Amino acid sequence: MKRKTIIAVLAGLLLISLLASAAGCPGPESDYPLHDPMVRFKIATTTSLYDTGLWYHLEPIFEELANVEMDIVYAGTGIALEYGRRGDVDAIIVHDRAREDVFLADGYGINRRNFAYNFFLIAGPSSDPAGIAGSTATEAFENLYNAGLNDPNTVKFVSRGDDSGTHAKEKLIWNQAGFDYEEVRDSGKWYVEAGKGMGPTLLMANEMQAYVMADISTFLAYNLKSGLGIVSLVEEDPIFLNVYAAIAIDPETHPKAKIDIANRFINWLISAEVQDIISTYGEAEYGRSLFLPIAGCDMPGCPPVEDYTLPVPEYTGN
Repeated sequence: MKRKTIIAVLAGLLLISLLASAAGCPGPESDYPLHDPMVRFKIATTTSLYDTGLWYHLEPIFEELANVEMDIVYAGTGIALEYGRRGDVDAIIVHDRAREDVFLADGYGINRRNFAYNFFLIAGPSSDPAGIAGSTATEAFENLYNAGLNDPNTVKFVSRGDDSGTHAKEKLIWNQAGFDYEEVRDSGKWYVEAGKGMGPTLLMANEMQAYVMADISTFLAYNLKSGLGIVSLVEEDPIFLNVYAAIAIDPETHPKAKIDIANRFINWLISAEVQDIISTYGEAEYGRSLFLPIAGCDMPGCPPVEDYTLPVPEYTGN
């Protein structure tokens, strides 16, 4: 009993000594003062800029320039717009002019600037059972519809089916070809909705030896990376024009939006520095640039000059 008492006393003295020592010595915070965390700048961007690796190239450049850490969400245009409407991000990168206009008119975004463009294409099996090679986009869709109905086991079309900018362009082409999109999507097993980003949709179409509409940049990137067995069959139609825009989230609607960084980001995208990067990005791997600087866009459907040359002004609030 006496031994237990001595042990308890010694333990108590040791505890008191440790507490006193701790009170008299500087803690880790004093030895290693904490720094302010780096500002996080959040954007939602279309999947093609991710699938091609362009954002991997641009992200560290802007982070160093602006002393921020970028949080990038890769999603289709529809989801990116929704993130913007909710105020979950500070800026968005999208490619659907009609929905961008609504987004701006509804007070969710400001300072849209276009900064790059490319084109869509329709790819499919080299045997081309629907006979679309060399046709226009609307002729190709008409042939795909008829051939798919007649032989759904041989002719299949894989749609993004995800409310993305690519999906919106597909629906526009169906409309231009004289079809009701809802009737097309319900017309049979030949029409398959992937519900995925551009890269996974391409891989799905490749596995099925199906037709698919894709932006040419992602098609080239995945063809090099995965060795696609489907080939480009329809290109060079003006309706395939695909223009990318950056939009800042309006701080009047979402006061926590980092408008100053967003404005700087947008001005950086339209700067000569980034336009030069875009003009050569991919040349070494693909023999051609994957995207085109917006100033070279001179065909019907291209944005007005002020949409990519007018600098975004400093935000002054109300």
